[in-house]
Amino acid sequence: MNQYYVYMMTNIMKSVNYTGITNDLFRRVWEHKNNFNPDSFTARYNLHKLIYFEEFSNVNDAIAREKQIKGLSRQKKFNLVKKLNPQLTDLAEGWYEEKVNKQ
Repeated sequence: MNQYYVYMMTNIMKSVNYTGITNDLFRRVWEHKNNFNPDSFTARYNLHKLIYFEEFSNVNDAIAREKQIKGLSRQKKFNLVKKLNPQLTDLAEGWYEEKVNKQ
C-alpha cells in the first residue's frame, strides 16, 4: 500500500514555512535538511525543521489536502501546526541517528 505525506517545514526562527507532498517523508526531509537542491525555496530560507505532517493512502486526497493547507492564512496554518505540535519542535529530530544505529 502506498503512503503519501503532506508536510510543513520551517526555519529556526519559525518565520518562514513550506508545505509539500511526498511519498517518502524520511527521504524528503533528509533532502530539505541537507539542501539537496541548493536553489530550492527550502534551501534558500534554511527550512530544516519538520513541524507538521499528515499521512494519506490516496494520492488525490494528499494533493487536495496540500492545496487546502497552502490556501490557508498564515495564522490558520500556525493554528493547525500548534494542534499537533504545540512546541513547534522538529518532528524529525533523531530520525537519522536512529536509522544509523539500526544498521
